[in-house]
Amino acid sequence: MRHARALWRLLRLVGHGAAGLWTIRTRFAGWEPRQREHAVQAWAARVLELSGIQLQVGGEPMAAGPVLLVANHISWLDIVVMHAAGYCRFVSKADVAHWPLIGSLATGAGTLYIERASRRDAMRVVHHMRDRLRAGDVVAIFPEGTTGDGRALLPFHANLVQAAISADAPVQPLALRFAGRDGATSFAPSFVGDETLVGSVWRTLAAEGLVAHVRYGAPQQHAGRDRRAWAQALQTEVERLHRQTF
Repeated sequence: MRHARALWRLLRLVGHGAAGLWTIRTRFAGWEPRQREHAVQAWAARVLELSGIQLQVGGEPMAAGPVLLVANHISWLDIVVMHAAGYCRFVSKADVAHWPLIGSLATGAGTLYIERASRRDAMRVVHHMRDRLRAGDVVAIFPEGTTGDGRALLPFHANLVQAAISADAPVQPLALRFAGRDGATSFAPSFVGDETLVGSVWRTLAAEGLVAHVRYGAPQQHAGRDRRAWAQALQTEVERLHRQTF
């Protein structure tokens, strides 16, 4: 039964992904930015619906940019969940751009790509993020730099936080958690260590009663802090918000 459910959901998601790609390639160029943002948010919400995942949002997201969102990172599904809660322009590792179908969708949704091993590329992306924030965008990052196990956060890297300082833009922390029907943390969407993307997707689609929790904290200004001090304060706040999702 679980495998049949997963297969049915997967087939529907492939069709939904293909429809999204067609929209990006044939209609996005003629749309205003707000239209594209609404389309991406609606598309992501439909992904959760087709996957059998309920979205629960706590706290108050900022109504508009400029704002830098910082969140803990658990799964490939985090991006979809955050888009469904409210459109944002993600910063993602460069190899995502080459993933079949997903890469094209991510690029169409406005993702900024970074070569994580390159310090020079990190500076390029910081400058690009600064420019997008100054233009009024909502930009999102995962300061851990990789996915964690969903129990405890990894140390936050401070480099990309510099973009908010340079743009004098607020940062809004948020916490993500996946749970089952009983409210206990679910590791079905986990994508960490040696786990494969295919295996993570299949476990997610086979699961029943998944709930994606998103909890927004209060926006912060850098208030004279350097990027390292601010990153540490943001990690402390995301950890606090994460505990509130239980």
